[in-house]
Amino acid sequence: MAYNSREAKIGSHLAPLPGKPVVAVLIPCYNEEAAIGKVVRDFRAALPEAFIFVYDNASTDKTAEVAGVAGAIVRFEPQRGKGNVVRRMFADIEADVFVLVDGDDTYDASAASRLIGRLLTDSLDMVNATRIPTSASSYRLGHKFGNALLTGFVARVFGNRVTAMLSGYRVFSRRFVKTFPTLSTGFEIETELTVHALELRLPVAEIPVRYKERPDGSASKLQTYRDGWRIMQFIFRLIKEEKPFQFFGSICVLLTVVSVALEIPIILTFLKTGLVPRLPTAVLGMGLGLLACLSLVCGLILETVTRGRAETKRMHYLSIPVRFNHAR
Repeated sequence: MAYNSREAKIGSHLAPLPGKPVVAVLIPCYNEEAAIGKVVRDFRAALPEAFIFVYDNASTDKTAEVAGVAGAIVRFEPQRGKGNVVRRMFADIEADVFVLVDGDDTYDASAASRLIGRLLTDSLDMVNATRIPTSASSYRLGHKFGNALLTGFVARVFGNRVTAMLSGYRVFSRRFVKTFPTLSTGFEIETELTVHALELRLPVAEIPVRYKERPDGSASKLQTYRDGWRIMQFIFRLIKEEKPFQFFGSICVLLTVVSVALEIPIILTFLKTGLVPRLPTAVLGMGLGLLACLSLVCGLILETVTRGRAETKRMHYLSIPVRFNHAR
């Protein structure tokens, strides 16, 4: 569908206007027929020069048709899951600034210019929109508790620089997008975005943005307990991969404590009587001690490997040219 004369004819390399960054608004969607039209129109009004992409994630309603009529560039990703859609978006689109937002009309489109302005003025790589509920029902208690719990857990491990890890409204630099690996498939994508920024110590900021209820006919795809558990599992996987010494070191400490607790009574008995009355327990304690040592060695080796990976990712990040920046 023809949309705008500034869109390049080959691929998704978007032609900039003189002195202005190319802004791409990326909206992943699954069954958002009731909301997507207004989302596209609102972002068109807020960012008249931006390119608005809607990626339909195998919807069973008229999401793609409504988005196209509203003026979006509509594309399709058949693999279900928000992470799969974001991976495709980040690979397909070339721009200077990327605005990622949910297609459910809960986030304030008029705040986009503030988010982009902060990103460019302060030379940041990610600006996160923190949710300010406009009503008690717009931000459910379960979601609020889950967000606080998971964000707090990530903050203790990776650094306390983001207070709303599960926000679906963010602005990114080209450097961030083109060095982001996108390994997750579902709603874990927000966690992965946050940890990527924290692990590489990228410059980030947060701006409060109004958060409202979904419109009638739009239903949340997030299942609080199931997806919350999946996100927690993904966090543990990230800790194992990105903080292996902490992960395996914790296992070492746990095994050591159990081993010592089992061995102390046996050692005391041996010192008094010269006998080992509970041989199976002694063997078990010794085995746990050996496993503790092995876990510690694994953590040390993997920590060295992880540091090398981090240095490689950092060098790749620095190799991406900054095409537009207020600080230049």
